[in-house]
Amino acid sequence: MTRPGSSALARLGAFVAVVVVVVAGIWVSGGLITNDFGLAMALTAIWMGAAAAGCVAIAWRRPGLRLPVLGAYVLTAVVVGGYLARSTLVDDEVNERVVRVTPDARNSLLSHGRFHPVAHSVAGTATAIRRANGDRVLTLTGFEVDNGPDLRVYLVAGPARDESEVDDFEDLGGLKGNKGNQQYEIPRGLDLARYPTVVIWCRAFSVNFARAPLT
Repeated sequence: MTRPGSSALARLGAFVAVVVVVVAGIWVSGGLITNDFGLAMALTAIWMGAAAAGCVAIAWRRPGLRLPVLGAYVLTAVVVGGYLARSTLVDDEVNERVVRVTPDARNSLLSHGRFHPVAHSVAGTATAIRRANGDRVLTLTGFEVDNGPDLRVYLVAGPARDESEVDDFEDLGGLKGNKGNQQYEIPRGLDLARYPTVVIWCRAFSVNFARAPLT
């Protein structure tokens, strides 16, 4: 005879296990196996179908785990699907007061370049500026790119014409908004001559959205 406590623990364990396995599978199929966005989405869809079939099989064989297993799958699918849909369909607009190059050279221009599309359309200019106190910042002005999940701002070694050329980089942080003026701190000691290309990178699916070679 199964004790109530152990039964509740088994249901909780099943719930957590399903969430962890489904999320891990999405991460692997969508972000690790391939850098091709279309293939990553196809692999993610295949994984979700396989995970659903596995959960149904467990629920059929273990009626006592039916609710936590199926509930965990549905909840995970809804949350992940909602996150991906929101980050793809809804714009995030910012309007920061960015550092500007000044005529008295208190804020001096280091390099700049226009954005070019790679996997997604883009507009705007990236500019590296040294402030009067010696700190350096990267500004994105007149900026607009398609939105997406987990977008990051990278400084990349090399031209970064596609995903295969994004392997040596410095991560400046999450993209603050897919529209609007914004700026990011450039780490002290980072050699801009070695990392001359700004890249908008989708970390969730390993996709190069856009690039701006700095000159």
